[in-house]
Amino acid sequence: MKKLLASTCLTFGLLGGASFASAAECGSITIASMNWQSAEVLSNLDKFILNEGYGCSADITVGDTVPTITSMAEKGQPDIAPEAWIDLLPDVVKKGTEEGRIVQVGSPLPDGGVQGWWIPKYVADAHPDIKTIGDALKHPELFPDPEDAKKGAIVNGPQGWGGTVVTSQLYKAFDAEKAGFTLVDTGSAAGLDGSIAKAYERKEGWVGYYWAPTALLGKYQMVKLEAGVPEDAAEWKRCITVADCPDPKPAAWPVDHVVTLVAKPFSEKVGPEVMDYLKKRSWSNDTVNKLMAWMTDNQATGEDGAKHFLEENKDIWTKWVSPEAAKKIEAAL
Repeated sequence: MKKLLASTCLTFGLLGGASFASAAECGSITIASMNWQSAEVLSNLDKFILNEGYGCSADITVGDTVPTITSMAEKGQPDIAPEAWIDLLPDVVKKGTEEGRIVQVGSPLPDGGVQGWWIPKYVADAHPDIKTIGDALKHPELFPDPEDAKKGAIVNGPQGWGGTVVTSQLYKAFDAEKAGFTLVDTGSAAGLDGSIAKAYERKEGWVGYYWAPTALLGKYQMVKLEAGVPEDAAEWKRCITVADCPDPKPAAWPVDHVVTLVAKPFSEKVGPEVMDYLKKRSWSNDTVNKLMAWMTDNQATGEDGAKHFLEENKDIWTKWVSPEAAKKIEAAL
């Protein structure tokens, strides 16, 4: 119907011509979708906005952090990695940037990827004096070990996770055992999630490792404990991230830098409006937590989550796009 109208109306014909020009300028795009929920929904959001708002022909390719970033840095493909956790591959990103193969165009998560030790908000509200790891360690009675109520428990992630290694080392660094705490191995990601859900539903004390953004933190309000000591990159590398290092020293958990990576050839050929969108497009961890909680509760795909976000958060995403693109996106929903 639109094509028929365009063929019989000069005004619509001009608009149609502009649309085709935009599509030609944007062209085919490959967007990397990493294998976790926030990256999945963001890649689908970019696909919908670029296709419907800017006339692109974008497709998603599924990958993981290391192969995707390495491929972009060495070969310039895929075109966009919407949620790249670059601290995992600092040397690769540095080399790819210096050699002109990739460009960082902003951060989708300006809060950063946040890891650390958390407590339920109801515990934090009831005990406003507990703000740091040291504060929590003064109160083992508030975080009882399910196997021994006389001791406190620090809940760890499953074996094989970097966060599990770090938590084990910080347990030693902060002398948690002397403070009356045991370190609990949850055995799996499901076990870790289940321990939080169980504590929350019973309004019991809980302290342990987790990270954001995640669906679980969209469902259960948790407060991250401050380390009470500064970051120490050298100590982090020397001992805290090394499982068999015997003498870790206390240090704050650094915030992971999350950026949008774009292949340099793509950045040079695509129109400025597309690059402007990628630079502006960002959301808070709280926003993503709540979106992922909705996706989990509704067994929604990344595509479902992207459309739900666009339908429910016009006040956020319209600031990322041009007015013309906004009208097209709304019409496509």
